[in-house]
Amino acid sequence: MKYVSLSDSTVRRLPFYLAMEEYVARRFDEEFFFMWQVDPTVIFGRNQLIEREVNIDYCRNNGIAVYRRKSGGGCVFADMSNIMFSYIVSSDDVVTTFSSYTERVAAMLRSLGLNAESTGRNDVLIDGRKVSGNAFYHIPGRSIVHGTMLYDTDLAHITQAISPSEAKLESKGVDSVRSHITTLSRHIDMDIEEFKDYARRYMSDGELVLTADDISSIEEMSQPYYSDEWILGKNPLCGVSRHCRIEGVGEFQVDIELKGRRVHKINIAGDYFLLSDIDAKLLDRLKGAFYTREALADAIGDIDVGSIISGLDKSQLLNILIE
Repeated sequence: MKYVSLSDSTVRRLPFYLAMEEYVARRFDEEFFFMWQVDPTVIFGRNQLIEREVNIDYCRNNGIAVYRRKSGGGCVFADMSNIMFSYIVSSDDVVTTFSSYTERVAAMLRSLGLNAESTGRNDVLIDGRKVSGNAFYHIPGRSIVHGTMLYDTDLAHITQAISPSEAKLESKGVDSVRSHITTLSRHIDMDIEEFKDYARRYMSDGELVLTADDISSIEEMSQPYYSDEWILGKNPLCGVSRHCRIEGVGEFQVDIELKGRRVHKINIAGDYFLLSDIDAKLLDRLKGAFYTREALADAIGDIDVGSIISGLDKSQLLNILIE
């Protein structure tokens, strides 16, 4: 696996690195890994509602940037004391790709003598506490996994900038965000640069250095991430609003705008693990359907719901959409 390097040490804004992942995945065919850091930033998932997940006033008052990513999953906080990992591989097997990567990260931590394990849908734990959370998205023939490595992150910012629902906290059996996370600096006697050097050597055995032309192309690709339309997302004025959590699958917020008795607009937000294009493969199929359980079931048809939202089946989806 090759490490992707930039020709300078400039700290860029988060959209650059998200675009860099996609650029490398589309432009080159090999397996890649790279690390990056950003100034204080909240990153929330493609299908999340910003007003439910982010304390916007706190972020604005404390100079914390807020961006939406293309991958699903939950909301995370990053700063210069947090290391972001990106992994790119040629694969269509979501489960294998994800588990292989998180186990590789856990093995790297175990090689430092830590009690680390990959567990849950997307986490790496040390002594039972989360030190790394990860998310996934897919483009044709290529898979991208990216996530956090909490080195010495400001936990006060995490607890104030991110606003998880009570249902999510109750499902984890904790009463705060702070109680179920840890930082790497509590467990190893290495500074952040020493750890980054170690992680690079452990995870990669070659290098790809991006050129000035590559960087220019990446900057162009990053521009849509800055738009208000992308950041604020889809939250239609709705005649129906439903919220629930399915253990082992995730949290769901459904907003549906009806015209007459038919579905006009629909959005399914949440921290669920997205495996495919939910708009093209599912939500577009529901538009125009009568808002009845039978009509929605007919619109879904024989779609393999679990191939779009990990762990979810058709019956559960219908329960989410309608009583």
